[in-house]
Amino acid sequence: MQILQTVDELRAWSRAQRCAGGQVGLVPTMGALHAGHASLIRAAAQACPGRVAVSIFVNPTQFGPNEDFARYPRTFVADCALAEQEGATVIFAPSVEEMYPAGAATFVDVEGLSDRLDGQSRPGHFRGVATVVVKLLIAAEPDAAFFGQKDAAQVAVLRRMVEDFRLSTRIVVCPIVREPDGLALSSRNTYLSGEERRQALALSRAVRCVEGLFAKGERNSDVLIAAAHSVFAEVPQVRVDYVELVSWESLLPVTTAKPGTLFAVAAWVGTTRLIDNTILR
Repeated sequence: MQILQTVDELRAWSRAQRCAGGQVGLVPTMGALHAGHASLIRAAAQACPGRVAVSIFVNPTQFGPNEDFARYPRTFVADCALAEQEGATVIFAPSVEEMYPAGAATFVDVEGLSDRLDGQSRPGHFRGVATVVVKLLIAAEPDAAFFGQKDAAQVAVLRRMVEDFRLSTRIVVCPIVREPDGLALSSRNTYLSGEERRQALALSRAVRCVEGLFAKGERNSDVLIAAAHSVFAEVPQVRVDYVELVSWESLLPVTTAKPGTLFAVAAWVGTTRLIDNTILR
C-alpha cells in the first residue's frame, strides 16, 4: 500500500487507475479509524476493487476556536494498518500546507444547509467540511466517495455541493456502525470516562425510542421529539444540543414524520459532543 502526500501524486495515481479501466473510490477520514471507517473502506473496496484511496487529514478549518483540533486523536500507523487490512490501495496523508497553500482564500459555503443542525451549533463547521471535501474530490477525481450515515447532516451538505457543482462523483452513504450496546461509533468516544460512556447511551436510546414509536404508527413530530426528550431527562448529566425531525434533503424541520425523515440528536456528555440519528423507515 502506497502513502501519498501531495495532490499531484494522488491525481496521477487516480488517473492511472482510470486509464487502466477501473473505477476509483475515495474514503475521506480524519484518521483515528474504527470499525465504522472500516465498513466504509470495505464498501469502497467492493465497489472499486484495487482502486481505493483513504485520506487521513485532520482538517483545521472545520474546528471552531474552542474545539478539539489540538487533541483530536492521531493514530497514523494503526490507521494505515486497518485501512490496508480492509482493502485500501493508497493512503493520502497531506500536510496542512498541501491542502491550504499559503495565501489560500477560497472556501465553499453551502448556504442554508450549512447553518442547520450541527452547522447551527458549530458555526463555520460545514464551510470547512465542504471546502476540504471538494479539494479531495478535485485531487482524487473519484467515481465514488464513501461517507457514514452517522454524519447525516454532513451528507446533506455534501450532496447539495456535488449537485450544485455538477461533479461526477457519486456520494455513497453507508449505515451507522454501533457498539453491541447501541452507542454509535465515533473517534471522540475515546474521550469518554467509564461513567460518561454509560451516560452516552442516552443518545442511542432516544433514537430507538423514536424508531419504535414511528413503527407503531406515530407521525406527529412534536410527540416524537417529546418522547426523545423524556429519554434524555432520565440522564440529567447529558446536556442536549438538539433533538430534531427534519427533511434529509433540506435539513428543515417537518411537522409530520414519514419514511425517509431524518431524526437527529446531538448532546454533550461531559466535555464531549456526540451525535446520532436514524432515517425513519
